[in-house]
Amino acid sequence: MAIHTKDRYDVPKGHFAVYVGELSSKKRFVIPISYLNYPLFQDLLNLAEEEFRYDHPMGGLTIPCSGEYFISKFLINK
Repeated sequence: MAIHTKDRYDVPKGHFAVYVGELSSKKRFVIPISYLNYPLFQDLLNLAEEEFRYDHPMGGLTIPCSGEYFISKFLINK
């Protein structure tokens, strides 16, 4: 399950941080590396590549979807 956090150094082993949401209100989530295997997450990564290439405005991986969508798909216990 993903964790919403504001502490940029709070990333446990086996996790990574992503930024999600609208430009003015991005939220930072720490998610398990296992999410990289989810087809839906891979689709979001492809969208991120198309939109940002390697220039992510927050300095970290930015996922181009609404925060509500991300929460509904990834914060619900799997």
